[in-house]
Amino acid sequence: MKVLVIGGGGREHAMCFRLGRSPSVEEVHCAPGNAGIAGIATCVKLADGDVPAYVKDRGIDLVAIGPEAPLVAGLANALRARKVKVFGPGAEAAKLEGSKVFAKQFMRRHGIPTADFEVVTTIAEADKAVDRFGDRIVVKADGLAAGKGVIVCRDAAEARIAARRIISERAFGSAGDRVIVERRLEGRELSLIVVTDGERYRTMIPAQDHKRLQDADEGPNTGGMGAYCPAPRIAPPSLVERIERQVVEPTLAGLREEERPLRGVLYAGLMIGPDRGIGVLEYNVRFGDPETQPQLAMMRSDLGALMAESDGGNVGSVPVEWHEGCAMTVVIAAEGYPESPRKGDAIGGLDGLDREDERIVFHAGTAIQGGKVITAGGRVLGVTARGNDLASARSAAYSMVERIGFPGMHFRRDIGAQGL
Repeated sequence: MKVLVIGGGGREHAMCFRLGRSPSVEEVHCAPGNAGIAGIATCVKLADGDVPAYVKDRGIDLVAIGPEAPLVAGLANALRARKVKVFGPGAEAAKLEGSKVFAKQFMRRHGIPTADFEVVTTIAEADKAVDRFGDRIVVKADGLAAGKGVIVCRDAAEARIAARRIISERAFGSAGDRVIVERRLEGRELSLIVVTDGERYRTMIPAQDHKRLQDADEGPNTGGMGAYCPAPRIAPPSLVERIERQVVEPTLAGLREEERPLRGVLYAGLMIGPDRGIGVLEYNVRFGDPETQPQLAMMRSDLGALMAESDGGNVGSVPVEWHEGCAMTVVIAAEGYPESPRKGDAIGGLDGLDREDERIVFHAGTAIQGGKVITAGGRVLGVTARGNDLASARSAAYSMVERIGFPGMHFRRDIGAQGL
């Protein structure tokens, strides 16, 4: 099977890495890819409209769409209309991620646990909602904002500022045409991701992401500064089973009922309360980033077969197995991330770090210039290690991080600390 991966970040590097080790896959292509992906796949620059022709010319059997934007724009629909097998939902189901307002209203319709909320479009409406919820508030732009459209507020005053930033100052452009003001849930975040054919599903190993820029969960939200899996202290098997019953299954059933069947990935971003209560923070309809990096480092199964069976097949027929132990990813970001990351700096210390599938540097925002690997985005690298347990995986990942260098590089030093 020939597979084309769409995207060029750390998630897509991890996908190409695992697909390259899948018995069902003979060739991996990636559009556009990055400096790391270029070493394991054929990289090509393609606009979304050029993908069908490339698929036909190269005899591609499966297109795996990594990022959310082409899914929301309907790339999967266009490919399926041409009888191409796709890993990723059509635009109808992708609206779960493309519109936070739709997602919250969907959860309300189908009895899926989530925080109380109000949808607002004006400052006056936002102020009224803030008055209702008090100091425990999260403000969210409705549309896609590259993982940065969620503002967790310390108090009501900060919530009012956040609402004005989105509504009046247009910080996220048209993504902020509608805004959610919701009650802030307390607890620990958990990512539960399943691969599904719309009805049956296979659950990925649970992971914990670290969204804030700085240690101790301080600073602005980001696309993710690191992750580890599994997370047994936060997500024991009994809790995972309850999430499947209370979130995954009613979500898939609700989508089928509304004639929006989801084929590909359902990602539930969750808050697990001190009393083990479950609340859905958001949905995504693609693999997480950075969660996919440690998850696919832990996977022993044929990812290509699992992806292929998600499109109108039977994912339940594909065995999914995991390595023993734990994996952890530390994201190294560029100076200025997430607002205005610095680019173009040479990255040193990469030679000799990778070791089979136990030590892997997944590239995200990188490029090759003059024969050197340079920074080309906000999140630059996902340094990933497997170990017998979280402590050993964590030690290995940070020892790799210390060998890498470029001007202004930034990373959190407490990834995985909650799991210990």
